[in-house]
Amino acid sequence: MLIVVGLVILFGSILGGYTMHHGKIMVLLQWSEFLIIGGAGLGAFVMANPMVVIKRGFARSVALLKPNPYTAKVYAELLQMLTEFYTKARKDGLLGVESHVENPESSDIFKKYPFFYRHHHARAFFADTMKVLLVGAVEDHHLSEILDMDLERMHQEEMAVPAAITKVADSMPGFGIVAAVLGIVITMGSIGGAATEVGEKVAAALVGTFLGILLSYGVFAPIASAVEVRIASEHDYLNSIRVSLLAFARGDGASTCVEFARRSVQPEERPSFAQVDAMRKRQAA
Repeated sequence: MLIVVGLVILFGSILGGYTMHHGKIMVLLQWSEFLIIGGAGLGAFVMANPMVVIKRGFARSVALLKPNPYTAKVYAELLQMLTEFYTKARKDGLLGVESHVENPESSDIFKKYPFFYRHHHARAFFADTMKVLLVGAVEDHHLSEILDMDLERMHQEEMAVPAAITKVADSMPGFGIVAAVLGIVITMGSIGGAATEVGEKVAAALVGTFLGILLSYGVFAPIASAVEVRIASEHDYLNSIRVSLLAFARGDGASTCVEFARRSVQPEERPSFAQVDAMRKRQAA
C-alpha cells in the first residue's frame, strides 16, 4: 500500500514543480518514448531471466499494492497453531500428529489457521521437518543444518526477483538515452523546418532521457527495495517456525518451543507473553 502513496508523492512533486514553472504536461506525454523505453526494458527483463523469475517478478510487484501481510495478528495465529500442535505432539506422541504431517492439506489443526494453511512454503517447511522427526533419521545438529540450508535456498530463489528488477532499473537511463538519440535523429531529418517544429522535436527527444532516469530511480529501484522487504518479512516468518522446530527436536516442552518462536519475531510484530499465555489457556480450557 505504501508503494501507491510513494508513487503519488513522487509524481505529484515532480509534475507539481514542473507546472509551477509553467511547464505543459502534454509535452511530457510522448507515447512513442514510453513505448521505446518500456518495451526495451520489458524485452531485456524477459531475455535475462527464466520464466519462473519473470512470473514471480510480476506477482511480487502486484503484491506491493496490498499491505505487508506479516503482521502481529498473523504471528499470533502462527504461535497459536504451534501451541496446539506441539501440545498434542507432547501429549499423544509423534504418532498422534502423524496424520497431520503426512497429509497437511487435510489437517484439521492446520485448517484452523488460514494464513498458515494458505502459505504453501510455511506449511511444507513445517510438515516436511516433522516427517524427518517422525522417522528419527537425523540428529539435532544435522537438523539445524538442514533447516538453515532449506531457508537459505528459498531465500536465494526469492532474491532473484529484486535482483532482476534492479537490473531493469539500472538499464532505464540507458534506454532513455536510446529514445532521446532516436528523437534527435528524427529532429535532424526536419532541421530545415520551422524553428517551432524543430524545438518541439528536440523537447520530445529530451523527454526520453527524463523518463529513463525517472523510471530508474523513482519507480523500479524503489519497487526492487520494497520486494526485498517483503521477502525479508517472509524469511522472518519461516525462521520463527524454524527455531520452534529446533526446540521441539531437542525435547523442549510446547510452551518453550512457542516462546522460542515468539522471541524470534521482530519487536513491532511480536505478540506479548500475556497474549500467548491467554491463547494457551483458552486452548487448554
